[in-house]
This record gives sequence, structure tokens and C-alpha cells, in this order.
Amino acid sequence: MAQCYYTGKKLSFGMKRTWRGQAIKKGGFGLKPTGITRRKFRPNLQTVAAVVDGRQERITVSAKAIRTGMVVKALKRKYGYTRQQKQAHG
Repeated sequence: MAQCYYTGKKLSFGMKRTWRGQAIKKGGFGLKPTGITRRKFRPNLQTVAAVVDGRQERITVSAKAIRTGMVVKALKRKYGYTRQQKQAHG
């Protein structure tokens, strides 16, 4: 089962209830549950190339972890030197 590398979010399960009838305040006899079924709560997981412990790795992370800045994405360019690379090499 896929899980977020940083937050630990993963697939979880719950129930879905289906209701039938008209509410009492609208002149009916009240709502009655007509069906209870299992359902899945899926987190928004993405696979990204990120820097983990100084090395580039492909990891599965939640969109929330990406938005909040927990994930440091790897550099995409492989040619020339960028400002980050110049600082790293001194």
C-alpha cells in the first residue's frame, strides 16, 4: 500500500450512508438510512524526484507535503552549473 514518505498518509476505510425520505421539518416522516456500504478515503499521493539525505530519490509524497514545503525537489538540469550547485561545490 502506498504511503506518504513525510506525513504517513495512506488509504483509509470508512462507511457511506444513503438516506431516503423527507425531513420532518419539511413535512415528511424523517430520514431513514437505506444503505450502508464500505468506502475508501484516498490521499492525493504523487511520485516526485526529491533530495533525501543529500541524494536524489523517487519517493511517494502527499500533495499537502509538497505544498507546505516539506519536500525539496531535485534539480532537473544535468548540464552546466546552477547557483545551488556552485554553492554546494564551494
